[in-house]
Amino acid sequence: MGIALKPSDLYYKYPKDIPNRNTSKFSGKPDKELFNRDDLYEVLPMMEAVMDELGTNDGRVLNLLEDIMNTEMPRFIETREMVFDCLVETARERLGLNDR
Repeated sequence: MGIALKPSDLYYKYPKDIPNRNTSKFSGKPDKELFNRDDLYEVLPMMEAVMDELGTNDGRVLNLLEDIMNTEMPRFIETREMVFDCLVETARERLGLNDR
């Protein structure tokens, strides 16, 4: 599907980790690197990947994903792979897409 998100698509505002903006970001599993949920440059590619996995470009789903990440996802979920799995599984459960 290839979702492309812009910062203005996000509900929350995220700081930018400018010194690390050119380091590699999440592009799929496996990825054991730590995820910085407080960095716009990390959040955008993660949300794009999760939206692609869910097969949607619905802004309400994006808002749901942000709420999950910012208010519900425990801090012990820290690698990119773990964050991706948590967001996908939680969103599928909430949206009734568990049969996929």
